[in-house]
Order: sequence, then structure tokens, then C-alpha cells
Amino acid sequence: MTAESVAPGGVPEEGLGAPSRLTALRESAARIGTTLDEGTTCAELTREAVGQVGGTAAVLRGGGEGGAAYEAVHGDPAVLPDVRWALTAVRETAGPGKGEGPYPAPGRARPALCVPMATSEHRYGVLVCARDPAPFTREEAELLALLVDRAASHIRHAREHDRVRGIVGKLQRALLAEPGRPHPNVDVAIRYLPVGQSALVGGDWCETVRLHFGRTLLVVGDVMGHGLEAAVDMTAYRSALRYIASADLPPHRVLRQLDDIACAEPERRPATCLIARLDPDRGQVTLAGAGHLPPAVIDAEGHTSLLPVPVGPPLGTGLGGYEPATYPLDPTQTLLLFTDGLVEHRGEDIDQSLDRLAGVGFASAAGVEDIIDTVLDRLDARNAEDDVAVLAARLHRRTPHTHDARR
Repeated sequence: MTAESVAPGGVPEEGLGAPSRLTALRESAARIGTTLDEGTTCAELTREAVGQVGGTAAVLRGGGEGGAAYEAVHGDPAVLPDVRWALTAVRETAGPGKGEGPYPAPGRARPALCVPMATSEHRYGVLVCARDPAPFTREEAELLALLVDRAASHIRHAREHDRVRGIVGKLQRALLAEPGRPHPNVDVAIRYLPVGQSALVGGDWCETVRLHFGRTLLVVGDVMGHGLEAAVDMTAYRSALRYIASADLPPHRVLRQLDDIACAEPERRPATCLIARLDPDRGQVTLAGAGHLPPAVIDAEGHTSLLPVPVGPPLGTGLGGYEPATYPLDPTQTLLLFTDGLVEHRGEDIDQSLDRLAGVGFASAAGVEDIIDTVLDRLDARNAEDDVAVLAARLHRRTPHTHDARR
């Protein structure tokens, strides 16, 4: 009985034709880069390398001999060459026209192979393979180079993803952390919760603008979509709002001008928006909405109700037709503005979603921060299906010194 020749990975060479080899290599490459975590990608690379050529495989990263160490070792670490030799082999492969090896370790019987993990712009380390006793063939070196190319390309993508995520995160934090200052006669609390752990950023935002005569403009908006594009458009809407609000226009006229500006930029994404102008002297709030959900008001006993607002089209549609609605508001009441992520559930009627909010009860002495904490907790907003932005505001009781801070 003759022994059957077996290829690396345990597949009989006799039954492994060219199409099957390509299929096996394609499947092996597909198992590299299943996540955006570099450590996981390196572990997947070494596992597939050993599956293809046998022996032991590891990734060498780090700068300088003192800081370099093998990572993601798959197989027997004792088989691997000394790290100093591997670093020398890496330097030998770094020049133009240099190959990937194999480079035999000095004074060792076991052959070793170094394959740089690099793209045209960056180097991410090197794959080091060793086995006993068969030397590596050129075909095996080319096969490993293909797997390493897959890993390097994925690491490049993962780092670019992290870079963009960092930029967008800083942009969003800067915008959300620095709303305008309301008048001292208004208590305001704001929260923003991005959806999920993997989300980059959304188009939800809150703003406060200090007006003349003790009044304050409160705004909540929601740009369609997520990611960098939504954040950029959100920045544009917010900047335009601040500029328009400086003219001290009523809320419905602010929306009209925002709509005109958005329509002049075809690439601008549509957005919903709700504006509330608080007027402590008159004890009232004037509202206007552009495709946005109505606000809630919480009374002195902690009961919640919704304030009807004339429905206007989203910003960027060019349809106009925004109308104001004015309601009395006193210091015992808290106004709550929010984006749809707070209440909406997929497959649920929006009226049912709003009824759930209206059913939330609050402690009678709750402050604006406590009210937001309560509503986020009762509506399970931290597990919402969309980004959530919430703004709570309450007028101060008037004192003889109230007029000192009117301007």
C-alpha cells in the first residue's frame, strides 16, 4: 500500500486540481479580515498561513529590536527564528526590487520565510513562517504573499475607518458639546445618544440661541442618514440657523429661510427641525416645525402632554408653508424637544410611540437633568433604533432682578 501525497492543509495533491486549488485559496483569503480589529486580522492570517503551508506562523510588529515581539503565534513558538534575525530579514526586503524570501536563519536547520505586510503606502509588519524540515517553495511563498496582501489591505481599510471615525466623532462632540448660551432665566439640559456601538455619527443636533429681551431660541434637528455626510450637512444647517436667528425672526420665518438655503444646495440632505422661542416676560412659547415630531410639556405634577404644532414639510424640499403656534408656559412646566429616535420603534404607528412618551410620569420636583434621565430610562433610549437627541428647558421664576439679564 503506497502512501498518498498530501498537500499542506490536509488535501490530497492527486485530487486537488487547479480549479480546486484556486477555490481553496479564495476561501482561505475570505477568512482573513472578518472584523475591523487588527489583532483579529493578524490571528486569522497566521491561522490560514499554517493551514496552507504547515509549520508555525506569527506576525512581527513594533519599532526597533527592543520593542519588537511575535504576535498572533499559531503553532509551536519554539520553531520560530530569533526576532533579531527576522528584523534583519525585514530590512533586507524593504528596498526596491527586493523579494519576500525565503531567508534561512543562520545556524538553524529549520527554514524560515518572511513576507512583509505592506501596501503601496504603508508597512504594517511582517509575517514570519517556519517549519521543520522541508524548505519553502517559490509557490508557497507566492501563496503566502497573496494571503498577506489580503491582510495588509484589510488593515489599511480598518485604520482608515478608525481615522474617519475619529474625525467624525470629534466633529460631532464639538458641535453637540457647545450649543449657544441660553439666557440665565432658562434652565436647559441636552443629551445626545448615538445608536449602537458601531455607529459613526448621525445627523441629530440641538441648539440654543440667546435673543434680545430675555428670550431664547431652542432648536432640535435631524438630518437624514448617518455618517460623515450627515454630520457635514448638520453643521451647515446649524451654522445657517445661527446666522438667521441673529435677525430675531419668528420661528416659522427662520424655517422658511433655512429651507431656502437648503434648496439652493442640491447636494444638501433634507432635515426635520423644530424651533421653540421662549419668552419669559410673556410666559409663552412659540413653536414651528418642519416635518418634526411635536414637543412635550411636563406640568408641576409630573404629567406629560404633547403640544400640537402645524405640520410643515422637511427642510430642503422647497415647499414652504411653515406656520407658528403659541402656548402659555410658566416656570412650573418643562418643555421637552426630541428627535424621533427617542420614541419610534420599527413597525409601530407613530401615534402609539408618542402615547408611550405621554404616559411617562415624572417626580413633581424633578429638574431638567432629572427629567432627561427619566425619559431616557423609561423609553429605553440607550437601546434605541436610531440616534437620540433630547433638550429639556424650564423658565426661572421671575424675581426683581430678572430684568438685569434681559440683554
